[in-house]
Amino acid sequence: MRPFGGTVLLAAVLIAGPAAAGAWPTPKGETQVILKYDRQSADDGFDLDGTIQPLPVRRTDEAASVFVEHGLTDRFTLQMKAEAQRGQDQFVDYEGSGPLEIGLRAKLFENARTAVSLYGGYVHAGEGRNAGYAAPGAGDGDWEVRLLAGRSGTTRGRWVGGRATFAEVQLAHVFRDGLPDETRMDTTVGLDFGPHWSVMLQSYAGRAEEEGQAVWLNGEASILRRFGDWRVQAGWRQALAGRETPVSSGPVVALWRRF
Repeated sequence: MRPFGGTVLLAAVLIAGPAAAGAWPTPKGETQVILKYDRQSADDGFDLDGTIQPLPVRRTDEAASVFVEHGLTDRFTLQMKAEAQRGQDQFVDYEGSGPLEIGLRAKLFENARTAVSLYGGYVHAGEGRNAGYAAPGAGDGDWEVRLLAGRSGTTRGRWVGGRATFAEVQLAHVFRDGLPDETRMDTTVGLDFGPHWSVMLQSYAGRAEEEGQAVWLNGEASILRRFGDWRVQAGWRQALAGRETPVSSGPVVALWRRF
């Protein structure tokens, strides 16, 4: 979901298990690539009071992205992301490149079950192809600082006993060029079902740091299937609350490969 005041820059969706979740570093020399597509649409929007109101024209947003992370050392992980976007609403009809991101994630702490990392990255704005309109997502040059904390373990109890789990919280501040800064919080809970299946529940919340600007809370549920080094993910994203944002919903699919 992209708020009226600017895109929600989603953290990369992360598979269950400490070896591949964001707070944990990617092992030295290993690379993970995620190809992702999502299509969101909205007939309603949250107004300034958070009340749902009908939109004059249906809003649609599509994005196809590639996310790459590479373990430079046992402590440092390189992250890169590129995106193509297309969409329309009552104001614009755009198609073009989305923001280009590059950054470094550093492990601050890790033991058998817990990991804490710090990420810093630069975001370069994309270029829309409609009358000079820049595709939403970033200012001319944005900077992001993100703190990630995760914990893995094994479930107990009659119904889900002995299953691998992980939970993660990410707190971020984005320093935007020409737009209000943003504060964000992303959470993920994952649960394995056997050697090949996982389910994930995620939330993405944030606000633009200026009165009257966008506030958002999105939820996402997805299933992930492993095929050796490949993984396929399918899910659904839904806007749960907000201000000055569309009540968007739609499917999310992704293809993963670890080298």
